[in-house]
Amino acid sequence: MTLKTDKSTFIPNTPLTTAVLFLIFNRPETTQQVFSTIRQAKPPRLYVAADGPRIENPDEANQCELARSIATQVDWKCEVKTLFRDQNLGCRLAVSQAIDWFFGQELEGIILEEDCFPDQSFFWFCQELLNRYRDDTRIMHIGGTNFQFGKKRTNYSYYFSRYTHLWGWATWRRAWMFYDEKLNQWPEAKQNDILLPWADDRCFIFYWKNLFEKAANGDLDTWDPQWIFACWSQNGLSVIPSVNLVSNLGFSKDSTHTQDENSPLANMPRKAITFPLEHPIHFVRHLKADRQVERQQFSRPLLFRLLQKYYRIIRRRKK
Repeated sequence: MTLKTDKSTFIPNTPLTTAVLFLIFNRPETTQQVFSTIRQAKPPRLYVAADGPRIENPDEANQCELARSIATQVDWKCEVKTLFRDQNLGCRLAVSQAIDWFFGQELEGIILEEDCFPDQSFFWFCQELLNRYRDDTRIMHIGGTNFQFGKKRTNYSYYFSRYTHLWGWATWRRAWMFYDEKLNQWPEAKQNDILLPWADDRCFIFYWKNLFEKAANGDLDTWDPQWIFACWSQNGLSVIPSVNLVSNLGFSKDSTHTQDENSPLANMPRKAITFPLEHPIHFVRHLKADRQVERQQFSRPLLFRLLQKYYRIIRRRKK
C-alpha cells in the first residue's frame, strides 16, 4: 500500500485530553497505521468498537481478531474500553450503535475508522473546536477532511459547510442525540420539504430525497445518511479545515464502499494545520466549496443533465 503524505510535522504544546472512538473491523494493515497515529497522540480514554466477522467469510474471523489485538496495544496512560461483537451487525448498526455507546459515556469526542489516517494536528484541531463550540448549537460536526484539492477557500483555519465529511471527525453528545438510525422523521420531513431551505436546485433535492428514502426503507446498509439528515434537520453547520488532515487508506477492491483505487479521493495527501487557529467571524456556509463537493461526490452527470432539461421544459410550458 502506497500512501501519499506531506512531510509536514506537528508538535503539540498541550496534551490531548479528548476521548477517541476507534471503529475497526477486518483490516489489520490499515488498523495498524491508524492506531500508530492514535498511539502518538496518546488520548486519555480510548474506546475500540468492532463488528463481528461475517459467517459467509470463514477467513474473516482471523483478520477481525488480529485487528482487535492491534487496536488495544495501549502502552501509554489510558483508560481503554471495548465493544467487540461476536456476530456481524453490518455497517449500519455496528457503527451507529458504537457511536451511541461512545456518547453514552462521553459528552464529546473524536471518531476514527480503521482506514482513516490522520495527521497529528487533526486531534488538536478537533479538541480546540470541541471546546470552542461546545455550547453553540449552530455547529454539529467537526470534519477532518478537505475535498478542495489544494484550492484555498478561506484565510481562516476552517470554514463552515452543510456537509458532514466522515473520514475522521468529532462531535458532541448534544448533537448526536438527534441521530435516528431508522429515520423515523423522514416521512414528515419529505412531506414538509425540509430540504428546501438548504437546496440550490431540483437535482440536489432529487439526489438526497432518493438517498434518505432508501435509508428509511432499510435498503442501505450504512449509517451516514442518517447523520447528515440529523444535522440538516437542525440547520446544523459543519466545520471543514482549510487543509486536508486525513487520508483514506481504504480504497480497494475488497472494500464495502470505497472500491475505486484510482479515485482522486483515495489516499489524499495530509497536511498539518497551523496553530494558533484563526477562527471565522461569520457563521455562514461556504457556497463555492460546497458546490465543488456536490460536483465531485453527489452528482450523476447524465441524469442531472436530463433532469435539468426536463425542468426547463416544464418551466417554459408554465409561462
